[in-house]
Amino acid sequence: MMKKIEELFANNKQWSESVNEKDPEFFKELAQAQKPRFLWIGCSDSRVPAEKLIDAAPGDLFVHRNVANLVIHTDLNCLSVIQYAVDVLQVEHIIVCGHYNCGGIQAAIEGTELGLINNWLLHIRDIWYQHSSLLGELAPQDRINRLCELNVVEQVYNLGHSTIMQAAWKRGQRVMIHGWIYGINNGLLHDLDISSDSREKMELVYRQAVAKLSNMPSS
Repeated sequence: MMKKIEELFANNKQWSESVNEKDPEFFKELAQAQKPRFLWIGCSDSRVPAEKLIDAAPGDLFVHRNVANLVIHTDLNCLSVIQYAVDVLQVEHIIVCGHYNCGGIQAAIEGTELGLINNWLLHIRDIWYQHSSLLGELAPQDRINRLCELNVVEQVYNLGHSTIMQAAWKRGQRVMIHGWIYGINNGLLHDLDISSDSREKMELVYRQAVAKLSNMPSS
């Protein structure tokens, strides 16, 4: 076990030396301040590392991750990250990124007993019930993946209706929200077409995104 931990430090040292060799000023400049243009709200799944997916460098992304990439109005952790990103860092884009074959989504559908986390997954079950007429017609795997997509759409909508975003848009701040989903089986990101930079546009693109997913054939 200790050997595995020591390997992490060895990997870090190798990475640091490699970066320094390519750009001796990199860490000096990075230490001055962070100025990311993007906030990434993603899933905690170890197979979905935000920076790796888009080949981002340190300092490019401000990141918040939780199980099933949820934006909940009572989650002060997530809201604090969003407020700091919007009000202090002045990010230009916020990306809510889910992924197919999400374990949290699957557990919510199947009602798997996992302990404390089941309370968190009730938010997913609410979406499942909200769209039950659509999801109930799909095969099990298609149902999971369609709910993964709908979950991203619903979280983008939640984010757009947060007091943080409402205040930012009201004062004319230019910040756009996006909803993406990642395919673990092929490494590709897909835009769910729910990008918005205003309250009015959010209502429109939300309805359009849900309608599109409702009419999309199963795989």
